[in-house]
Amino acid sequence: MTSKERVRITLAGQAADRVPINYEANPGVDARLKAHFGLDAKDGEGLRRALGVDFRGVGAPCQGPKLHADIPERGVRADNWGIHRRYIEHGSGGYWDYCDFPLREADEKTVANWPMPSPDHHDYSGIRAACERNQSYGIHVGNPGLGCIINTAGFFRGMEQVFCDLAEDNPAGLLLIDRFLAIQLEVTRRTLEAAPKGAIDFVWMGEDLGTQEGPLIGMEMLRRHILPRHKPFFDLAAAYDLPVMLHTCGSSSWAYEEYIRMGLKAVDTLQPEAANMSPEYLKRTFGGRLAFHGCISTAGPVATGTVEETVGYCRRTLEIMMPGGGYCFAPTHALQDNSPTENVVAMYETAHRCGSY
Repeated sequence: MTSKERVRITLAGQAADRVPINYEANPGVDARLKAHFGLDAKDGEGLRRALGVDFRGVGAPCQGPKLHADIPERGVRADNWGIHRRYIEHGSGGYWDYCDFPLREADEKTVANWPMPSPDHHDYSGIRAACERNQSYGIHVGNPGLGCIINTAGFFRGMEQVFCDLAEDNPAGLLLIDRFLAIQLEVTRRTLEAAPKGAIDFVWMGEDLGTQEGPLIGMEMLRRHILPRHKPFFDLAAAYDLPVMLHTCGSSSWAYEEYIRMGLKAVDTLQPEAANMSPEYLKRTFGGRLAFHGCISTAGPVATGTVEETVGYCRRTLEIMMPGGGYCFAPTHALQDNSPTENVVAMYETAHRCGSY
């Protein structure tokens, strides 16, 4: 099978020739893997081919004017949304972490006037060529940040204020959410419109819904504020006859029934350490109704174990998730910089060796 056929069959909940494989990693892991395979530091496509990755994403880059100023004296970078990030080092690498939260105390007028990138500032001209270049792969539009409400609003206002906004129906906070979602939705619509018919295989979006121990919000808040704002994305995907895959960090299975009713076909991340997110629980409860993408913990043996423990862990996950089809082998999030190169290589070798039907 081609990767495209493999991904389509699996997202439809069936068994392909082998499990589709995906990859995401922090820069440190990514650089070490490229060196391991003798690749140039910028050869991301070469690395995906070396790992046997079946997925590719296409998107429309924003090429409009810079709307927000950096703060170089503090090492702060502002993106075109005005979200602030600062590089924070840790023991095994570093992150561009969020800071300042410039709209934390903003009122409705300030939010209404906050500069945001226009859908007109995105370049859709390369979509067709990207689809043609990747025609043998499973192609997605979007990513875990598409449609994400809580996290994205938190980048502007801080998480505490976002939860207050949702609990109190704060007009400023809700206007912020609706503004950036409207832009994301229109960019997604134009991207799908620019793609050749039949080239795109699914829409990928996200919403973090859980902590490690349980739900992040209640069902009433999900139904009042989250689901109605996600429905236009599902409707857009349905208009193009595309399945939706939803990224959900933490203990999120409590919300899956609601999303299934809205048309959800696949779930991503699937952190096995979180409550009601073990492979056994997910397969038993939702197998045949949802396809799965993830389950290989970035905090488990891949990061902390030996090669042998990594192989055994990946094999056991495959044995649980593969029967009947509907499983895509992938890390639960970006592979972290504390993951030894040999463990990551063993992870993908195991997927290819043990992931065939």
